[in-house]
Amino acid sequence: MTETVAIIPARYGSRRFPGKVLADIHGKPLIQHVYERVSLSSAVSSIAVATDDERIAQAVEKFGGRFIMTSPDHKSGTDRIVEASKITGGDVIVNVQGDEPLIEPSVIDAVVEKLAHDEEIVCSTAAFPCTDKEMYHNPNAVKVVIDLKGRALYFSRSPLPFYRDSDFHKAYIHIGIYCFRRDFLDIYSGLTPSTLETTEKLEQLRILENGYMIGVVVTEYAAIGIDTIEDLEKVKRLMK
Repeated sequence: MTETVAIIPARYGSRRFPGKVLADIHGKPLIQHVYERVSLSSAVSSIAVATDDERIAQAVEKFGGRFIMTSPDHKSGTDRIVEASKITGGDVIVNVQGDEPLIEPSVIDAVVEKLAHDEEIVCSTAAFPCTDKEMYHNPNAVKVVIDLKGRALYFSRSPLPFYRDSDFHKAYIHIGIYCFRRDFLDIYSGLTPSTLETTEKLEQLRILENGYMIGVVVTEYAAIGIDTIEDLEKVKRLMK
């Protein structure tokens, strides 16, 4: 029986919105909403929040969740996941963003299933189709190009693919959820940050640049992460 563990990396520091994971949304901190959404996934055996901040740890403990204290020196969420997974154990590790209180449990189930059914990939993630030209050109909306087997060819902040002979009509926008084989995380932690990763500031490119494959699930769920106060107010309205 495969044990699937969901880990939610959560740090207090954020360039645009410090302390956002503790922001109140209808009487609960943001991180609690994420935790509760993840708990609805049928594929997940257990959940833990990986943090380096006592304030976040106390908030998680208060609502009855599990937390793991990790190093404050990690440069990415995946690096924090690697450390936490050594404590949680598990055969499959799902990395769920700590700022997406509307994450669909079915998306979590789908990325876990994708990894289970494609033995050649080391990781799976998700994307949604986009026909909005403004989003297509937005560098904060990461585009992914997918091959015919449902595997990622490349991720970029640039408009991708480039429509040479026609007007833009569709792209795939990446959703920041990852499902890893536990043994690959040990390999990942030993890989040096790659040239493309540091150029685009996209850590998933370290996987591709080293020759490993990432599976992509296409879903209609359009991720809504919280990066600003304006995002928070938008999510509050949607949840209400």
